[in-house]
Amino acid sequence: MSMQASSHAPSSAHAAVHHDEHHHELGFWQKYVFSTDHKVIGIQYGITSLIFLFLGFSLMMMMRWSIAYPGQPLPLVGALLHKVLGDAAGAVMKDNVLMGYAMTPDLYNSFGAMHGTIMIFLGVVPLAFAAFGNYVVPLQIGAPDMAFPRLNMASYWVYFLGGVIMLVSFFIPGGAAQAGWTSYPPLATAIPTQGQTWWLVGMVMLITSSLLGAVNFLATIIQLRAPGMTWMRLPFFVWAQFVTGFLLLLAFPPLEAAGIMQLMDKVAHTSFFLPTGLAIGSLGHVSGGGSPLLWQHLFWFLGHPEVYVLILPAMGIVTEIIANNTRKPIWGYKSLVYSSLVIGFVSFIVWAHHMYMTGMGTKISTFFQTTTMIISIPSVIILTCIFLSLWGGSIRFNVPMLFALAFLPMFGIGGLTGLPLGFNFSDIHLHDTYYVIAHFHYVVAPGTIFGLFAGIYYWYPKATGRFMNDTLGKIHFFCSFLFMNLLFQPMFAQGMAGMLRRMHDGGANYSAATTTLGASLPESVLKMNVTVSIAAWCLALAQLPFIFNFFWSMKKGKRVTSDNPWQATTLEWQTPTPPPHGNFAKPISVHRGPYEYSVPGAKTDFTPQTEA
Repeated sequence: MSMQASSHAPSSAHAAVHHDEHHHELGFWQKYVFSTDHKVIGIQYGITSLIFLFLGFSLMMMMRWSIAYPGQPLPLVGALLHKVLGDAAGAVMKDNVLMGYAMTPDLYNSFGAMHGTIMIFLGVVPLAFAAFGNYVVPLQIGAPDMAFPRLNMASYWVYFLGGVIMLVSFFIPGGAAQAGWTSYPPLATAIPTQGQTWWLVGMVMLITSSLLGAVNFLATIIQLRAPGMTWMRLPFFVWAQFVTGFLLLLAFPPLEAAGIMQLMDKVAHTSFFLPTGLAIGSLGHVSGGGSPLLWQHLFWFLGHPEVYVLILPAMGIVTEIIANNTRKPIWGYKSLVYSSLVIGFVSFIVWAHHMYMTGMGTKISTFFQTTTMIISIPSVIILTCIFLSLWGGSIRFNVPMLFALAFLPMFGIGGLTGLPLGFNFSDIHLHDTYYVIAHFHYVVAPGTIFGLFAGIYYWYPKATGRFMNDTLGKIHFFCSFLFMNLLFQPMFAQGMAGMLRRMHDGGANYSAATTTLGASLPESVLKMNVTVSIAAWCLALAQLPFIFNFFWSMKKGKRVTSDNPWQATTLEWQTPTPPPHGNFAKPISVHRGPYEYSVPGAKTDFTPQTEA
């Protein structure tokens, strides 16, 4: 590995942050609630986003009951839903006897819209980018904190407030948003509920939070690298967060502007997205002149870079863990870096492959088909580098490594099944079917979320000084791996059979209504709804060992015996455990690359970056 001396990042800002350290004991509120310490903020983001993931998953479990057993009373929670949400949970009567409360189509639409919104914007993105980024990035680059600590705190609290607004919308008259997580107009503007208004306000706040975080990460990585930490000595996780920061900074402003414009359509009777001659309910007298397709362009201009906002941090985490647990350098480090940069650029010119059904011309669709195929190339390069890194390694199969290894085929399935959706001639048949749900969830659920679980198990000892329980971790992994696949794999078959998404009864009424046209769904496809739902509920049970393990290990987990329990090379393992305010006990400098494992002639099979 290269040992050459090279220029390092400006150290004046680096030293300035050291001078800004607090030497007096902070009070509880300033230390744990309104903290400016990047590690505390990272933990705040992490726990909050995990709670939101649990809430979003709970919505899906109730939706799966409606799909599997349409019209049947919801067990356990039906009466509670009726008490909290009123008639949105409809009474089920039999012989004038109340049998319970079932999910109405409107409530299903509401849960569907909020499930997608919560899981993506309140769950996965904050966990992948903000939680891991805040805690790990300053440590890995040798910085004492983020470049703008108060901005960092503001970013978390704006995110938290946006999430609260989203949740409160369930309890206002008319309920939460019902126009899907994409909020397409004119449907989003025509639905007679204020939930959509609250959704838009919450979304604007979440976008603002992400923009504040993106600026902070970019400034931190550029300005606060330790002496000797050149660009090609950065761990790949830092590169992944760097590219993700640029994606957020460039892709979110158009959607924030679009959200404000749709909010004006909703409350100020403008017509940014409402066309002339529209006659839907209360929208019969709008001024018109707007374009519903404009919203789709602005939304998906963010929507596709958003996929890489989800996946790049997970790729970075998996790379760190695989390098550590194969005890050998990552194969093709520079290829990884350049591929991530290409992904960041090309992700801005593929968005319209979500819009083939809008009637675009063949020349435009050909352009977006081509760019969609091109962006798969750097993703394949990244996976290939990681797979080749396994060859000849002395692999340690601990819990972080199990999740990291599972990420590879799961993301591979998600990527390969996306190719038919990139061609307009096949997408026309698969659009809005369960095939799309299966493809997207393979990327995000067993893909991204497995990567995030790997990161939690890997960096937990650094944050707490204790390991998570290994046995509970393996139970969590194997059960999650099994039920994730049982949940999403059948959806590919359902989608190819023509089963459409967003149907509260799983397509039963649609199938019955189209029997005379020969378009009804096979009985075997409809029966899959039950098995898929059972898999979803089992997947929820599989998370119980993780939840227990996460909190139990804080007090009862096995203590680490050194500051570097995984025998890793990167800088976060050169700090005290857990890292104090300011992170490093003494000034550090970097002398080598991030993955110098099993170097010939070295005393140990790992050589830290700080070792001269």
